[in-house]
Parts: sequence; structure tokens; C-alpha cells
Amino acid sequence: MAAYFSEEEVRRRIEERELYCDAYEGLEGLKSERDRAKRLVARFNRTTVDDEALRKELIAELFGDSASNAFLEPPISVAYGHRTTFSGNAYANTGLTLVDDYEINIGKNVMFGPNVTLTSTNHPIHPKLREDGTQFSAPINIEDDVWIGAHAVVLPGITIGKGSIVGAGAVVTKNVPPMCVVAGVPAKIIRRITDEDLEWEYREPGTLEFEK
Repeated sequence: MAAYFSEEEVRRRIEERELYCDAYEGLEGLKSERDRAKRLVARFNRTTVDDEALRKELIAELFGDSASNAFLEPPISVAYGHRTTFSGNAYANTGLTLVDDYEINIGKNVMFGPNVTLTSTNHPIHPKLREDGTQFSAPINIEDDVWIGAHAVVLPGITIGKGSIVGAGAVVTKNVPPMCVVAGVPAKIIRRITDEDLEWEYREPGTLEFEK
């Protein structure tokens, strides 16, 4: 992608899911927003368990009022911060990465395991289209009561349906229906979540067997 665009045009392209590059001169507004986020994240990641009030203050500055009931364990990483919204009671273990070049919407009672990545941005497949860092963005929606396991990755444009579980290490490339378990690379549906799951007891994991 050889053309360079005004900042207004780049912002339009982000919203319209078109190709763009945001890493050249003349895009000072976008760069200023990212730099602000980096400074706030750096301060947040240096806090300790004794800095609870400061952590809440920094999270509010970074994400706005929507994050007032979000509990995030440092370190975290974001692109902009203000493009991510929370609906309440979110919990993120250490290492949450939010590539929020476009909207990331996180529902109520969402849990993230360690080192989860939500990326609203990706690059074209052909190297000629991405040689100068060209990318595209699409919103991510994590609905209420979702649990995303450690090291999972959610790609641009994805919706994770209410109540579903994304298994550890999964790469989510397609929308996930409500109330199901998905896992794998790429993620596939493992099973539905039903009322039978209300009856809980610990089960031994079993042992893998060689294929015959």
C-alpha cells in the first residue's frame, strides 16, 4: 500500500475496515493518543499491591469510567486504552494485551487468564500489501459471563457469545456462539454448556493414549 493519507482519512479507514498505515509523519493526533496510553500503562505496571488507589486512578485515566469495576493485574499492554470499554466486574490476570486500534467491548463478569491477547488489528496476507506496516482493524465484542483461558488470542472482528469459554492457548478466528466451550488452533467448538454443568465435582484429568 503505497499511498499515505491524512489523519482524518486514516481514522475513516479504521472505522470502515479498510487498509491503512498509522506509522508515518502527519498523524500526530493518533501518535499522541498512543503515547499517552504508553505513559499511563508504564506507570500502572510499576505499581505494587500497596498502590490500590493509584491503580484505580490510572485505570480510570486509561479506559474511562467504564473500567471503574474492572480489576486488572499488572502488567498490561494497550494501544490506545480509551477504545476499550468495560461493562462491569471484569477480571484480568497478568499479561492482558489489548490491541485496541479499534473498539474492544468487554461485557459483565468477564474473566481473562494470564497472557490473553485481544487484537482488533491484523495485516493483509500478501507481503506486498503489508511491507510498509499496512493493517486493518475491526471491533471485538466479548459478551457477558465469558471466560478466556491463559494465552488465548482473539482476532479482529470476533464476537465471543454470552457465557462461553475459550480454552487456554486457543486462537479464535471465527465468532463463538453463546454457552459453549471452544479450544484449539484455530479454535473449534468442543461442546455446549448446559444445566448439567451446574452439578460440579472435581474430575481427574486422565492420561493421553497413543493412537492405534
